[in-house]
Amino acid sequence: MISSPAQSDVEVNAYERDLADHLGVAHVVAVSSGTAALHTALYAVGVRPGDEVLVPALAVVMSAAPVRHLGAQPVFVDCNAEGTDFDYRDLEAKVTDRVRAVLPVHLWGRAGDTARMRSFAEQHDIAVVADCCQALGTTVDGIQVGTEATIGCYSTHKMKLLSTDEGGFLTTNDDECAARGRAYRSHWQTPPENELPLSRIAHNFRLAGPLAAIGRRELPRLEKLVQQRLDRASMLARLLSDLPQVLPAHVPTGQRWNHYSPLLHLHLDRPRAFCEHLAQQGVPNSTGTFRLIPLDQRPVFTRDTRPRCHAAAEFLDGILAVVLTRHDDQQRIREYAETIAREVTRWASN
Repeated sequence: MISSPAQSDVEVNAYERDLADHLGVAHVVAVSSGTAALHTALYAVGVRPGDEVLVPALAVVMSAAPVRHLGAQPVFVDCNAEGTDFDYRDLEAKVTDRVRAVLPVHLWGRAGDTARMRSFAEQHDIAVVADCCQALGTTVDGIQVGTEATIGCYSTHKMKLLSTDEGGFLTTNDDECAARGRAYRSHWQTPPENELPLSRIAHNFRLAGPLAAIGRRELPRLEKLVQQRLDRASMLARLLSDLPQVLPAHVPTGQRWNHYSPLLHLHLDRPRAFCEHLAQQGVPNSTGTFRLIPLDQRPVFTRDTRPRCHAAAEFLDGILAVVLTRHDDQQRIREYAETIAREVTRWASN
């Protein structure tokens, strides 16, 4: 049992080493949540009041909130037709001399073109802070998505594949970013070299030792949990394969998508209303249950007067992203498939 701060630090340090070894990165900094990871990472790469951060409109509020908390401005960028990545024409058009970072969000666990993102960031001399809170276990050419970014940010919330009930971590191969991240998560009490303790205002974003112990115990099971999610998603697609109105999303070549949320394209009238109806029938999903809309349409961000991100809105209005947990067994998947198939038939006949 962990009973002292020193023991807690030992457990957290060991957890960070285990994660770094597993993911093949130089540094892991464990924090109290995925949101804290994003907040810490953005500060570590130099985002300050008055700066801008390029953020996909196709994302959740938690992705952009840390930008605002740091006094910076999220600049929302539209997505490509597949909803996997930025629309790079829109991305280029929104670069200004105030942009400090770009924040790709791997929503539902899907990855975009990570090589293109690195090239874009290098061209404009900005940092890449990747929101991988739903993407642990997703790889591109065998490399965990996010580990190629300046900093990758992950969540270990109870809904995630690797769960400590609550928690998160960031990954980086940049020594200075790692040092600033460790300082920022703990009130700058352990500062980078040549800085004094408590010389900057920071936060308590530390991960508790008992949660780190849970993470160390769960980490060896991660690949098994990812494979289980892949199997569940494959099963759902197979059970719905006779429905022409429901088509599974494409997986790009070279990518292992963790299928955090299986994604289905709907060819129905009023697909968003259908998703809301499905939620009432017991099938939890992003647009029907959580009413996911593009960030540039959120009231908390309506001060942004730029043109709306129409591709993101159109994409969200045409998909069913089923929310799964590690506890959803094959019977639950069959129940979801039966409900979807029944309600699609009814909806199409009305």
